[in-house]
Amino acid sequence: MKKILTLGVESSCDETSVAVIENGRKVLTNIIYSQIKDHQKYGGVVPEMASRLHVMNIIPCITKAIKEAGIKQEDIDLVATTKGPGLLGALSTGIAAAKTLAYTLKKPFIAVHHLEGHIYSNLLDDNSNFEYPCLALIASGGHTQLVLINKPFDYQLISNTLDDAIGEAFDKSARIAGLGYPGGPIIDKLAQEGNPKKYRFPSVKTANPLDFSFSGLKTAALHMSKELNLLEQPKDSQIMKDFCASFQNKLISELTGKTFKAAEEYNANQIIIAGGVAANSFLRKVLVERTDLNVSLPPLKYCTDNAAMIACAGHYRYLNGETTALDIEPKANLSLFPEKSKL
Repeated sequence: MKKILTLGVESSCDETSVAVIENGRKVLTNIIYSQIKDHQKYGGVVPEMASRLHVMNIIPCITKAIKEAGIKQEDIDLVATTKGPGLLGALSTGIAAAKTLAYTLKKPFIAVHHLEGHIYSNLLDDNSNFEYPCLALIASGGHTQLVLINKPFDYQLISNTLDDAIGEAFDKSARIAGLGYPGGPIIDKLAQEGNPKKYRFPSVKTANPLDFSFSGLKTAALHMSKELNLLEQPKDSQIMKDFCASFQNKLISELTGKTFKAAEEYNANQIIIAGGVAANSFLRKVLVERTDLNVSLPPLKYCTDNAAMIACAGHYRYLNGETTALDIEPKANLSLFPEKSKL
């Protein structure tokens, strides 16, 4: 089989990433410049700062990725980048760099949906294969969705979050408790030494039993934080650990319960987990324990935003006979689904 080298670019939020992969799965290099430390003191991502840092780091990342992959620019067969959704300024930097590189090298260009990249991260390092129909749980800072995939690139929305995404619920609740940003990893770490049944959080009911809602749980976390006086508690106190364990247990239970129900209802052959929350250790534990189900979890290093997943999705789009015109523009609120696709 002819070797295809894909260079991928990802800059949708606060990571500047460039990767080179071989034949869609073998990651030769995956460079990530994270802006977390730059945004931490503000408690979240500052869009203008993110855009400025992408401009500063995109060329060095491209140069480093090509060098560490042990190739020359001319060896690249395909250039892929994120077209949306995300921060418009951040997206613009990555897509401009990728288009320029494709045009200069006279190579095919593919623009990829960010969430599709997360789905395809499951294929990296030959971690898994898709067994259609698949049910994808997309769980991140901006999305919480269940998606049915009947065949390659055929996405149907089964359920969505009615308000906050689960990643936002983690981050905002961590801020409420005085734990800092990003909240998900901090809560996950503290929860490992806490009692998940110590504190009770309310049940969530939605008109569509498969839809998600996290705003009420976020409000409950605020009230409990005040009752427990968490802002005055040491971050490593048992009270804080029990709070984190109980809150995380409720959030993950919402995710897994509805995912398992949807997989049964839609006769899915496989459950695919995608997005930054896929790195959560408790979520991974709950899913692995369901030995009666075929569950695919992306390798931990590809759970958060990265260019390898974009290159992977771009590779398979290219094999499907697709290319993208160079006049395409990024779109901040790009949908993965055709209109009226919800089942």
